[in-house]
Amino acid sequence: MRYKATVIGTAAALIIGGGWIGDRLSQKPVATATGASSVRESFHFCHTGGGTNCVVDGDTIWLQGENIRIADIDAPETHEYDCASEKALGDRATQRLLQLVNSGTITLKSVDRDADVYGRKLRLVLVDGHDVGDTLVNEGLARYYQGGKRPWC
Repeated sequence: MRYKATVIGTAAALIIGGGWIGDRLSQKPVATATGASSVRESFHFCHTGGGTNCVVDGDTIWLQGENIRIADIDAPETHEYDCASEKALGDRATQRLLQLVNSGTITLKSVDRDADVYGRKLRLVLVDGHDVGDTLVNEGLARYYQGGKRPWC
């Protein structure tokens, strides 16, 4: 199921990267001409989370203290996987997501649901205007979310 996206309101819009527009030491966002906030962030790997700009797995990131689940995809598990091939593909998806979020300007778009049952914010994630979910699916590292848990093995 593909989610219908709506851009988050300008006061809450979040665009990351593209250049240093904020105070480099404090990382505070600065309002731009469009009314969206912008700041450069660098992501690292954080297998279990951590709250600050990191990639947990192939469909989950932490961004400025918010746990974000990419709304329209399902990536293989890296924590509670069912077989070695699922874990290997999940690791590849995680590494690719890390590469993508570090490669340009990130834009989050809201969907019809704000959060999942685990409290993660459901958002479409775009890098330089390209949908990260589409990229991962097209590269065979994820599939479009169709509800429920489906096996990878």
